[in-house]
Amino acid sequence: MEVRRQGNLRKSGREADPVQGPRQTRLELSGVPQTRNRAALPPQAGIGLRHPHLPAFLAAPQPAAWLEVHSENYLAPGGPRAAALERLRGDYPLSCHGVALSLGSARGLDRAHLARLRALYDRLEPALISEHLAWSVTPGGVFLADLLPLPYTQETFETLAANIDLAHDVLGRRLLIENPSAYARFREADWDEAEFLTELTRRTGCGLLLDVNNLYVSAANQGGDPKAPLERLPLAAVEEIHIAGHARVTVAGGELLIDDHGSAVAGPVWELLAAALARTGPKPVLVEWDTDIPALPVLLAQAERAERYLREASDEAG
Repeated sequence: MEVRRQGNLRKSGREADPVQGPRQTRLELSGVPQTRNRAALPPQAGIGLRHPHLPAFLAAPQPAAWLEVHSENYLAPGGPRAAALERLRGDYPLSCHGVALSLGSARGLDRAHLARLRALYDRLEPALISEHLAWSVTPGGVFLADLLPLPYTQETFETLAANIDLAHDVLGRRLLIENPSAYARFREADWDEAEFLTELTRRTGCGLLLDVNNLYVSAANQGGDPKAPLERLPLAAVEEIHIAGHARVTVAGGELLIDDHGSAVAGPVWELLAAALARTGPKPVLVEWDTDIPALPVLLAQAERAERYLREASDEAG
């Protein structure tokens, strides 16, 4: 089963047996272990590679600057899907986005899953790897097919910091952490999100995957200004940016935005992307579309629109 992002729901893509991969040369950058990767992501627009589009990519070159895959969809080292990605990674820089590591779990990380991820990343040599600021495993070890929110407390911070440190050590690569979409506020909080992420990047050396759609969804649901976090987030740590569509649903007589990745990027999210790029400069921008997946030309047209925003940011920076 392919792992897809639908709202906060993430199906498990884990395989049964850990796989060992080849050792790679490790570098030390700011105390965070790194491995040499095949190719860096260019500051251009990429797309999420989904199964329906694989035949088109295998048949002919496509105008995508780079590709991102969900890590759990490729944990098995064999089979036609793995072979297809092995072929494509020679033509397109690659980013791997994990959905099941459960960095916020107080019980710690699943060592077997970490080993499978390490083996996958050793095989694929992705330019970047990323995970979510969320939890999905109960204290009893039950895996929940969802990315559940975390309160920004000192206890949560210490749990995340320890788990990110372990992930850095086992994976041998710098991990990017994605800012989540918010649908409610916790009563208990020692920091706001910007403060929390700033301290987390400082403490662990992790990078930031800036999800612009999540910024917009969170602000709309909580009544805030979506541009305000750009003043305070650790933008120097941003190495990748995501944009996507969202859904609007009615809940208790009010409107709620859901980060479902099932439609074209909304106008206000494009505006927020422009504001983000004006501060970060050109960065790799990914168009995510994980549910109601369209024909490839539709997705590529979204990527081309993102390229226009990147060119404008480059012109302003130059």
